[in-house]
Amino acid sequence: MDAYFNYFYNFVRHIFDSLYGLVVAFVDCIATILDIQFYQKLANSYYKDLSPLGWFAYIITHILIYILIALIIYLIYKGIKVLFRFKVPVIKYEQMKDEVVTLKREIMKANYEKDKILAMKISEMGLKVNEELLENNPELKGMYSGVENPDNMTDEEIDNIVIKNVVINTATTEHEERIIDPENPEDVKTVLTGEYRFPRLSTVDLVYKDENYVAPEYDNKMTLEEICINFRNYAASRLHLYYELDVIKQAFATFGAAKMLILQGISGTGKTSLPYALGQYLNNPSLICSVQPSWRDRTELFGYYNDFTKKYTETDFLKTLYEAQYYDDMKLVILDEMNIARVEYYFAEMLSILELPREDERFVSVVSSQADNDPDKMFEGKIWIPSNVWYVGTINNDDSTFAVSDKVYDRAIPIDLDARAEVFEAPDTEPVRLSYTNMARMYDEAKEKYPVSEENLLELDKLDQYLIEHFRLTFGNRILRQLKDFVPCYIACGGTEIDGIDFMFAKKVLRKFESLGLGFIRDELDGLIIYLNNAFGEENFQISKEYLQRLKRMSGAM
Repeated sequence: MDAYFNYFYNFVRHIFDSLYGLVVAFVDCIATILDIQFYQKLANSYYKDLSPLGWFAYIITHILIYILIALIIYLIYKGIKVLFRFKVPVIKYEQMKDEVVTLKREIMKANYEKDKILAMKISEMGLKVNEELLENNPELKGMYSGVENPDNMTDEEIDNIVIKNVVINTATTEHEERIIDPENPEDVKTVLTGEYRFPRLSTVDLVYKDENYVAPEYDNKMTLEEICINFRNYAASRLHLYYELDVIKQAFATFGAAKMLILQGISGTGKTSLPYALGQYLNNPSLICSVQPSWRDRTELFGYYNDFTKKYTETDFLKTLYEAQYYDDMKLVILDEMNIARVEYYFAEMLSILELPREDERFVSVVSSQADNDPDKMFEGKIWIPSNVWYVGTINNDDSTFAVSDKVYDRAIPIDLDARAEVFEAPDTEPVRLSYTNMARMYDEAKEKYPVSEENLLELDKLDQYLIEHFRLTFGNRILRQLKDFVPCYIACGGTEIDGIDFMFAKKVLRKFESLGLGFIRDELDGLIIYLNNAFGEENFQISKEYLQRLKRMSGAM
C-alpha cells in the first residue's frame, strides 16, 4: 500500500503543481502586461529618434490601445452583470411562486362572479333553469353553481379544475325551453356539461334532431312576380315600409344572379329596413351584423378558438350559416354599414368561396382539426356555406366610410336607394314561408324561358367594343355572366328585357366611370348617350342615361 500512496501523492501533486503553475503564469502575464516601468524605459530609449510623423503615429497607437483595453473591460463588466441579472434569488423565486398562486385564485373568483352575473342575466331573460330539475340532479346543480369556495382550494385543485359553464342558445326561446326540460334530462345534461368545443352549434344539432321537431310547410304556389308584389304590399300594410316595385324586382332578380346584394345611397332611404322586412315576410328573421370600424379579419364574422378555455368563440354569423344547413328556408344576412371598415379585410374569404362554381365545394375552415364531439355537420374542421343564404350589404358613401373596391362590386349587384318611396295604400298581406329549392327551380326555369335575345347580345358586344375604344373599359366575363342570369330573372319578376339590361349596364359598367378622370371623359359622355339612343332607342336605357347625365354634372363641377 505504501507504493500506492506514493503513486497517488505524486499524481495529485503533479496536477496541483500544474494548476498552480498555470495561475502563476497568468499572474505573471498580467504583471508583465501592466509593467509601467518597462513601457517608460522603452519610450525613453526611442523618443529622441522619433520624427514628427513618428510622434503622431506614437500618440494614435497608444490611444487606440487604451480604447481597446477599455472596451474589453467594459464587455467583461456587462457580461458579468447580465449573468447575475438572470440569477433569481431563492427568496424572490418563492415570492413569484406565491404571486402565481394568488393570481390563480383571483381568476377563480372572477369566473365565479361571472357565473353569478350570467345567472342574473338568464333570469332577466326568462330562461331560468328549472329548479326542480336542479334539485333532482345534484351533478347539474354543481355545474351550474360554479366554485363555492375558491379561497379554500389547494394549488393542485386550482390547476386541475374544469370550469363548466351553462350554455344558453339565445337564438330561439322556444328551443331553449325545450332543451331545458325535466322530461329530457339527458339533453339538458349534454348541453350544461360544457364538453363541446362548439356549444351553440351542438345545441343546433340537438334542436333539429329532436323527435318533436316538425319541419315547416312552404308556400310554393306563387310566381316570382306575385312574390314581389305581395312582399311590397306586406311591407306597406304590416310594417309601414314603402318601396318602389322596380326596386323589389331588382332585389329578387339579384338573388337569382348573385349571392350578394349591395344597397347603397343616402341615409334614411330604407337600405337596412328592406332586407329586414324581407326576413319578416319570409317568416325567417334576417340576421343583422353591425359592422364595426375595428373589424380587421375574418374572426369578426366566424369567431376564433380560445386556447385558454379550449372552446370556440361562436358568432351569430357562424351559427346562422350552420343552422341554415338544417332547413330549406331562404335566409338573409345583413352586413349593416359594411364599408365602415374595409370589406376586403373581413369578408374577402367569403367573396372567394361564394365565387366557386360548384356549391358542394363551398367550405370554410373553422378549426385545424376535427374532434369527436364537434357538431354533426362539421367536416374536418370545416363547415359548408349553404346555398339558401344570401348576403345584403348596406353602404353609406360619406367621409366616415371606406371606398368599396371593384373586387367587392364585381361579385355583387348594387342597387341605389337615393330617395324615399311615396306612401301608398296596400291590401293587408300575410307573410309566407318560401322554400329555397322552389325558388332555385323558378330561377332556373326563368333562365331557360327568358334568355337574353341574340339581337341584344350582339348589340352588347358592339357596345363593349365602343367602350374599349373610347374609355378603355370592358364588360368582362363575370359581368356578362351575371347579366345573362339577372335579365331572365328580372323578366320573371315582371320586368322587361331591355330594362334589365339597362339596369345591369348602369350598375356594373357605368359605375366604373367614377374611377376615371371625369374631366378627361366629359366630352365622350355625350357621344355614349347618342350611341345608346341609336342602338337601343331613345325611349330605352333611361337608368344609364340619367347616370351619364349625373356624371356630366359632376365633371362640370370639377
